[in-house]
Amino acid sequence: MNRQNITLINPTVELKAAFLAMAEEFFEAEEDFYKSAREDFPAYLESLLKASRGENLPPDRVPENEFWLVSDNRVLGRIKLRLRLTPALEHQGGHIGYDIRPSERQKGYGTLLLKLTLLKAKELGLSRVLLTCDTDNIGSAKIIENNGGVLSGQAISKKSGKPISQYWIEL
Repeated sequence: MNRQNITLINPTVELKAAFLAMAEEFFEAEEDFYKSAREDFPAYLESLLKASRGENLPPDRVPENEFWLVSDNRVLGRIKLRLRLTPALEHQGGHIGYDIRPSERQKGYGTLLLKLTLLKAKELGLSRVLLTCDTDNIGSAKIIENNGGVLSGQAISKKSGKPISQYWIEL
C-alpha cells in the first residue's frame, strides 16, 4: 500500500464513477449498502449534505459527516463520523462506522481510514469516540484495537440479535 497517494476527502460528484464502482462491488458481494447511490447519485450526495447539517433527520438520528478514502481516483472505502450519540448509538453504532470495499480488505486500509478519521474527530472537538462491531467480525475488531480501541462491553444487537462489542478510543 502506497500511503502517499491516499487521502480522506469529502464526498464529491467528481468521483461519481469511482464511488459507483465501489458501490457495485459491494452489491456483487451481497452487501448492498449503497443502493440509494446506485439508483440516484445526485440525490445520494444531497442526502449526505443534509445529514451533515442535521436536516430532516428522524428523531433517533444525529448529524453525521461522511468521508471517502481515495487513492489515485479510486474509492477504497467510506466512513461516517457522528459528533454526538443517542441512546441507540451508545448501544450500537457509536460515533464512527466504516466500510472498506471487498477487494481492498485485509490490506491495512481500514486501519488507515480509522486513523485519519480519529484525527478529524479530534479536530472537531471530540475527546473520545465509541465504535461497535459484531463480536465475530475479527477484522473490524483488529482495526479498532490497532487504533487504540479498548473493549468496554458487549451487548446483543437490537437489529440482528447477534453479539456486538463496544470499544472506546481516547483521542
